[in-house]
Amino acid sequence: MENKLDFIQKKLIAGCDEKYAQFVAKIIPNINYETILGIRTPDLRNMAKNLSKQQCDNFIKSVPHKYFEENQLHAFILSGIRDFETCVRAVDCFLPFIDNWATCDQMTPKVFDKNTDSLLPYIKKWIASNTPYSVRFSIVCLMRYYLGNNFKPEYARMVANVKSNDYYINMVRAWYFATGLAKNWDSILPIVQQQKLDKWTHNKTIQKARESRRISPEQKRYLITLKIM
Repeated sequence: MENKLDFIQKKLIAGCDEKYAQFVAKIIPNINYETILGIRTPDLRNMAKNLSKQQCDNFIKSVPHKYFEENQLHAFILSGIRDFETCVRAVDCFLPFIDNWATCDQMTPKVFDKNTDSLLPYIKKWIASNTPYSVRFSIVCLMRYYLGNNFKPEYARMVANVKSNDYYINMVRAWYFATGLAKNWDSILPIVQQQKLDKWTHNKTIQKARESRRISPEQKRYLITLKIM
């Protein structure tokens, strides 16, 4: 009888597309090209939905995975788990194995949205981690679930206090503060005014905010005066 994990891997390999793999490699340059099969996201999402519970349970235990698309499939399976405790524990186990921004950012458990109080202790754990995509995922969660009406100044301080030379961490920090300026202008602006961020993240925040349609022309004109030269 064919191993269930072999079945999943063979199904992924059967759907490979060299041209699309080349495209993926360009937007995710930090992973080994040989691990990219070139399978489109909608197909992976559908596969995650159509696997049996037993197949999913076995698959998410099979880390580390060989292929990028296996990591994507893992993220999409976790995104569909409906029980919060089961989901957050599975995410916690998977985060150290994530090696790229796409898998990190596309892991969007719907159950997190309704359990933000219970999620916070995990976010505080992940943001203090030594693994870059655990840190990035924590910041994505703070941006996704804790801006707007759920915002508290302590959350912005958590992101501002992250010290890293990792491009993908600092890029998401800038993304967080640019989004924060759109949703919580009065609370986030002082962080920019007081130059609480490193120069690169500070200026990238201003750039991304000025590219946003949610920031008014007047606000954009003011932000450019805050750029660190």
